Amino acid sequence: MKAILALADGRVFHGKSFGATGEITGEVVFNTSMTGYQEILTDPSYAGEIVTMTYPMIGNCGINTEDVESSKPHLAGFVVKEYNDYPSNFRSQMSLDAYLKENGIVGIQGIDTRALVRHIRDKGAQTGIISSVDTDPDSLVEKARKAPSIVGRDLVKEVTCQQPYSWDEGLWELGSGYLKPTEPARYKVVAYDFGIKRNILRNLTTLGCDVTVVPAETPAEEVLAMNPDGVFLSNGPGDPEPIRYAQENIRKILGKKPIFGICLGHQLLSLALGGKTYKLKFGHRGGNQPVLHGDGHNVEITSQNHGFAVDASSITDKAVQTHVNLNDNTVEGISHKTLSAFSVQYHPEASPGPHDARYLFDRFIEMMEKEKNRDL
Repeated sequence: MKAILALADGRVFHGKSFGATGEITGEVVFNTSMTGYQEILTDPSYAGEIVTMTYPMIGNCGINTEDVESSKPHLAGFVVKEYNDYPSNFRSQMSLDAYLKENGIVGIQGIDTRALVRHIRDKGAQTGIISSVDTDPDSLVEKARKAPSIVGRDLVKEVTCQQPYSWDEGLWELGSGYLKPTEPARYKVVAYDFGIKRNILRNLTTLGCDVTVVPAETPAEEVLAMNPDGVFLSNGPGDPEPIRYAQENIRKILGKKPIFGICLGHQLLSLALGGKTYKLKFGHRGGNQPVLHGDGHNVEITSQNHGFAVDASSITDKAVQTHVNLNDNTVEGISHKTLSAFSVQYHPEASPGPHDARYLFDRFIEMMEKEKNRDL
């Protein structure tokens, strides 16, 4: 079946439909990861986005029930160069096409993804539309132009959990699956769910944390009443600026409990400290982003997914910059000058991606241990 991808600036790509039949709008972005499309599909941070994979063949690993980062796919649409309908992987349980159909995700294949990515890099990420029901390019361009922008929208409310829940699943091992803790938890962590990925929770559990996940709008007073050893600020989708309820809650927790933030959590912590954020031209999405740690020569290859960044000059009063992106010198990490709070823009839990930055979870553990000893 024919499908069309149209951008708000008038660029049109003709291809074939796969996944669900229908029509969807969203911000068209690209991800440079060579593997891990299933984790990308189920990362809530992609809510509101039409994701283009730069790797040319997608679907060859199929889909399994273990490699998911949330309960369902959250992205708006999926764009690939070549879809493989015959997966070859011993863990595969269904095809990607069947999975997208089951979850109502509209996809398009067979377009020149190199041309699309070059266009986004030149012109910037922008609103687009995928349709397998309307084949009039002019009509689709007009729809894309009228679709809401991702800027200024609160997408967190669309992906956060509705009720608090506990998490006790550890990291995955071949032949054993996801492990359960064998020792009693040493630290109590409350994790704000702005669109949290499960592998973040698995890392915390594996390191001895008893994790309770709470909805994004949970008041700081309720979190503090749980008396956690630390508070985690999760990743999530879209523009951090309108998430003012989270910024206010973070201000109330600062100085009372150790805080660790990732991705959107990093941006929200920066805003809570009086910083500013801005929209990147086309964002950072992929598993190969080089980040310099500190003033030395420690370079981490990181997994990233974000379209906004922190203004480095806006946080100097209260925080120091600890990490910098070597591609464009944007802020990749901060640490409060006097309080137990730090954050990074990238994803140390990977899934997919390298494990260079997993040490950051150990840093959070050390911070909580230090605070516990101080209270003795």
